[in-house]
Amino acid sequence: MTILVFTFSLLGAMALGMPIAFALLVCGLALMWQLDMTDAQIIAQNVVNGADSFPLMAIPFFMLAGQTMNAGGLSKRIINFAFALVGHIRGGLGYVCIVASCILASLSGSAAADAAAMSALLFPMMISAGHDPKKSAGLIAAGSVIGPMVPPSSGLILFGVTAGLSITKLFLAAIVPGLMIAAGLWVAWWWVARNDNVTPPPRRPFKEVLGTFRDGIWALMMPCIIIFGLKFGVFTPTEAGVVCSVYALFVSIYVYKELKWAQVYQVVYNAGQTTAVVMFLVAAALVSAWLIAIADIPGEVIKLLKPFMGSQMLMMIVIMILVVVVGTAMDMTPTILILTPVLIPVVKAAGIDPIYFGVLFIINNAIGLVTPPVGTTLNVVCGVTKTKMDDIIVGVWPFMIAQLVVLALLVMFPSIVLVPLKVLQGQW
Repeated sequence: MTILVFTFSLLGAMALGMPIAFALLVCGLALMWQLDMTDAQIIAQNVVNGADSFPLMAIPFFMLAGQTMNAGGLSKRIINFAFALVGHIRGGLGYVCIVASCILASLSGSAAADAAAMSALLFPMMISAGHDPKKSAGLIAAGSVIGPMVPPSSGLILFGVTAGLSITKLFLAAIVPGLMIAAGLWVAWWWVARNDNVTPPPRRPFKEVLGTFRDGIWALMMPCIIIFGLKFGVFTPTEAGVVCSVYALFVSIYVYKELKWAQVYQVVYNAGQTTAVVMFLVAAALVSAWLIAIADIPGEVIKLLKPFMGSQMLMMIVIMILVVVVGTAMDMTPTILILTPVLIPVVKAAGIDPIYFGVLFIINNAIGLVTPPVGTTLNVVCGVTKTKMDDIIVGVWPFMIAQLVVLALLVMFPSIVLVPLKVLQGQW
């Protein structure tokens, strides 16, 4: 009965058009009514405690770093370097998109920011070169979701805080799977663009490639700083966000000189707006999370999934299918906040490594950003490129299938995630 109250109160509030944060509060009220413990103090206390978390401070700083990079010219230089590196290959602009997605992902961790930057800079170039607009827009949308899969991902931070896991371990464990997703996109683009009648630009001289590398070296150093600092314990993930923000601000203003002090207020304001939405969601979600624990909903879910407990792979397949379905109708942040408190006890009961599960869970949620009809990055690319949503949905399918194939491989071979993590931690 408790599961039904939880499900129908949440879905009912969302069906009425209520914002997700308020729907979570309504869900909390419904659970309190079901448990006969209605008390306004429970809501107030948990809302305050939900936002009162040191690891969550990383989110506003990484948001600020991403906004500063786009305004300060760091994103543009990364794309220029990727173009000089692989632009001469047949279908090279698609590979430029994938390489740029990987580098931008390690800087901002925001799918929407990466999608906007690449749509504005790469889409016109791909169309001028003769690539199909549908495929081009689909690749940009699919490539941008690498951002939430690899550090510094706000999704990994939210999951780590909600599940009580090490964010540093999640960051390190996500690197190899993120690169595999990029490799899957590379293969998919080769397949869909192999018959395009496109004449690639001539190979850039090595001197010119070196010049774009030198021009973008300040931007390219940021992921190295993050990984080095986390690996050797120089700073925590939260402190890494501060380092990235200050570094991006310094480079944008004093090195590239494309960001003026007068523009900094707008950059901070934009980052603050995005952060406020996320933090209110987190605060509201803790109300439901606390009541989920009190009502022992995870225990009831464990009973329902008991037939699958004998096989970790079968359990992971069932959970991943569930998340894919939810991802078609719900954005990444609320999905993490709603499902994590329910699924983590189930995963632990099945003997599955929670770090491994967390990486796959976030990858699955990131793929949800390109699954119609709600895909966030589809809407961003649609708005920036002025492409019809129907066309983008047609163009994104091959790339979404490639991402799901990689996810299936990670489910079948957990060592792909766990072994590199142990190597990075110095356990091997």
